[in-house]
Amino acid sequence: MAAYIIRRLLLMIPTLFGIILINFLIIQLAPGGPVEQMIAKLQGMDVSATQRFSGGGSDTSLSSQQSQAAMNMSSGASKYRGAQGLPPEFIASLEKQFGFDKPLHERFFLMLKNYLTFDFGKSYFQDKKVTDLLLEKMPVSISLGLWATLLIYMISIPLGIAKAVRDGSKFDVWSSVVIIVGHSIPQFLFAILLVIVFAGGKYLNIFPLRGLTSDNWHEMDWPHRILDYFWHITLPVTASVITGFAGLTILTKNSFLEEVSKLYVLTARAKGLTEHRILYGHVFRNAMLIVISQIPGSLLGIFLTGSVLIEVIFSLDGLGLLGYESTLNRDYPVMFATLYIFTIFGMLITLISDLTMTWVDPRIDFRALEGR
Repeated sequence: MAAYIIRRLLLMIPTLFGIILINFLIIQLAPGGPVEQMIAKLQGMDVSATQRFSGGGSDTSLSSQQSQAAMNMSSGASKYRGAQGLPPEFIASLEKQFGFDKPLHERFFLMLKNYLTFDFGKSYFQDKKVTDLLLEKMPVSISLGLWATLLIYMISIPLGIAKAVRDGSKFDVWSSVVIIVGHSIPQFLFAILLVIVFAGGKYLNIFPLRGLTSDNWHEMDWPHRILDYFWHITLPVTASVITGFAGLTILTKNSFLEEVSKLYVLTARAKGLTEHRILYGHVFRNAMLIVISQIPGSLLGIFLTGSVLIEVIFSLDGLGLLGYESTLNRDYPVMFATLYIFTIFGMLITLISDLTMTWVDPRIDFRALEGR
C-alpha cells in the first residue's frame, strides 16, 4: 500500500507538469493578453475589470508620462492588436512590466521554479499577491463546496438505495420524476428561480442575495453568527444540491440493482439471511465502489463549474468568480495559480478516493493492480 501511494504521488509530478505546459502554451497563443488589455485602455476601449494593474511589484497605473508617450504616434507594425501608431519604446515598457520581455521558455521555467515554493507572484490588475487573493476568496468556495457535497451524498445514497429496493413502485416512479427534472434543468436556471421566488426578485424576500454573512456579523454573538451564516448560504447550497443529487442517485440505484441480481445474493437468500443483512452486509460494500469512484469528479464539478455560476448569480466573492474574472482580464498569475491549485487538489482527491475504496472493500489489492 505504501509503495502504491508513493508511486502515485511521484506520477503526479509529470502529470502536473504536462497540464501546466499545455495550458501555458494555449494561453500564449490566445489573443487579448495583458499588453493588449493595456493598449485597449489607452485607446479608450477599457476591457478590464479594474482601473489599476500591478507588474513586477510596482504600481503601474497609467501615469502622465505613459499617456503622453502613447499620444506620440510613430509608424511601424506591431505584433499586438491595436498597437499601430504607438511608440515601440512604450510597447517595450509594457512588455517589461508584465514580464513579456523574456523568451517563452524562460518565462515558463521561471514560473515552474516559483510554483514549487507556491510563489505565484502578483496579480496584473489588482495590487495584491496572488496567494493573498486565493486565501481571501477560498473560504467562500470551500463553504459552498463542502456543504453541497455533504448534502448531495446524504440525499443521493439513501434515496438511490430506497429506489433500488422499491424498484417499479409508486415511490420509485414519482421520485424519478423529481430526479429527471433536477437532471434536465441547468443549475443556473434553478439559481435564478430561487432568487426570483425567495430573494426579493418578484415574490418573497426571505433570504439575502449578497455575501455569506451580514455587515454586522462581527457584532453578533456566536449563536446569531451561526444562524446568519446558514441564512445566507441556504439558497446557494440549495441550487447546487438540486442539480447535483440527480446523477448520483441514479448511479447508486443502478449499482445496487446490478449487485442484487448477482449469484452471491441469491446464495445468501437461500441460506436464510435477512434482506437487511444481505443489503447492508454484502451488497452495500460492492455497490458503493462505483459511487466512491465518482467522488473526484463530483467534487471538482461542484468546486469549479458549479462555483462559478453560483458565485456570479448570488454575488459571492469566491474562487470561481475570481477565476472567471481573471480569465476575462487575462490576469495570467491568477489564472495559472488557480489551475495549479485545483489540479493538485483534483489529483489528491483521486488518490484519497482509491484509498477509500480499499476501506470499503479490503479485497482490493493495489499490488495486483500494479502488476506485481
